[in-house]
Amino acid sequence: MNSEVSEFVDARVGPRGSLENLSQGELDKLLDSGQGGLYPLFRRCALAVLNSGAATDDAKEIFDRHRDFEIQIVRHPWGVKLEMQHAPAAAFVDGQMIRGIKEHLFAVLRDVVYISNEIMDSDRFDLSDSASITNAVFHILRNARLLEHKARPSLVVCWGGHSISSREYQYTKNVGYELGLRGLDVCTGCGPGAMKGPMKGATIGHAKQRIHHGRYIGVTEPGIIAAEPPNAIVTHLAILPDIEKRLEAFVRLGHGIVVFPGGAGTAEEVLYLTGVLLDPANREQPFPIVLTGPRESAAYFEQIVRFIADTLGPDAVRRLHVIVDDPPEVARRMVRGMDAVREFRRKASDSYNFNWLLAVRPQFQQPFEVSHASMRALDLKRGQPVHELAANLRRAFSGIVTGNVKEAGIKAIEAQGPYELAGDPAIMGPLDELLAAFVAQQRMRLPGTVYKPVYRLVG
Repeated sequence: MNSEVSEFVDARVGPRGSLENLSQGELDKLLDSGQGGLYPLFRRCALAVLNSGAATDDAKEIFDRHRDFEIQIVRHPWGVKLEMQHAPAAAFVDGQMIRGIKEHLFAVLRDVVYISNEIMDSDRFDLSDSASITNAVFHILRNARLLEHKARPSLVVCWGGHSISSREYQYTKNVGYELGLRGLDVCTGCGPGAMKGPMKGATIGHAKQRIHHGRYIGVTEPGIIAAEPPNAIVTHLAILPDIEKRLEAFVRLGHGIVVFPGGAGTAEEVLYLTGVLLDPANREQPFPIVLTGPRESAAYFEQIVRFIADTLGPDAVRRLHVIVDDPPEVARRMVRGMDAVREFRRKASDSYNFNWLLAVRPQFQQPFEVSHASMRALDLKRGQPVHELAANLRRAFSGIVTGNVKEAGIKAIEAQGPYELAGDPAIMGPLDELLAAFVAQQRMRLPGTVYKPVYRLVG
């Protein structure tokens, strides 16, 4: 390995974890920078993984800073290697790539190839059909070996912001520790902040209980991975094609969900989950949900709950349980919830590791293509089924996340100005209040940076 400057290195690494062999067709597609080629996508995701731990959540800034980064697949008689120029030096220790980062790098290669060849470009899946989309999510997770765990329900999905205060981050670690002491595993969006803290805490809890095979699952997607690169604790990484399939993966993998303080992305996840559970077909589904944080964050959850009550009604609020400043009780609540999930799945003869019985409707599955026109056209009005309103509110927050941290969204905002959102005053008022609170609390961008709104409420 050569080091041109201390900040960048050139390196060649062999595979670890998955996908040691590629066909000639797969290699050709990976090396193709043109339309239909996978190289631009693979390069972006690989750079994001190598940039783990960076102190920025601006995807455009990351890609601009590393514009000279190149990665090539080199074939050998015994398999493939990855050859890199101008790679971030922080991914290496004494000339060797950190093992966890190497595993993530080859997980990216595995998923990019599999999704292209077996999901998007094959005739196996009709991605306009709801059941077929769920089947595709299942196959992606199975290919990533996330479904091999054959034990009673134990997986807690943890959501929350990647740019949270030190007090909130410590709290996520405390909750993870209590989960680990009780033998529960952790799945997150795999990035920093509230996605790393629970995993870090769980490793200590597992160690104290001599649990040697604890699971730390990370689920991400190409549009968000640069702003939230996988943290090194993640032992099982899966990259889904888009945010909707990522969210479906969470709710089908997980047996319960803990929500920590966050911003627009966390609100999007809560609205997705609430909308899915408001579907009458899911009325009997046990799915423990806890919103939790330190005492200093109590106002954040009060705002979230008030917003959901004002827009989606009391039935939505009844599915949420708020616990303030009590990590052991959060873990105990999850344990009790797991028992109910296990009994429900057992009686229904449903899988413990993939929730087939949960109904996820097309409005929660079809990718929302964020643009100025699509944001302005969102139906944010009363008079529609409440789970459909939740789906549209989820799309609104997805657009805000896109404008905040995704490269394409940042460029669109620079060119055309903020996205516009319009709707009933009864919806727009609470939305305005919630977004303003996020901005005031610096939950839209890393602390210490100035936030320029990417949205404008016009009705």
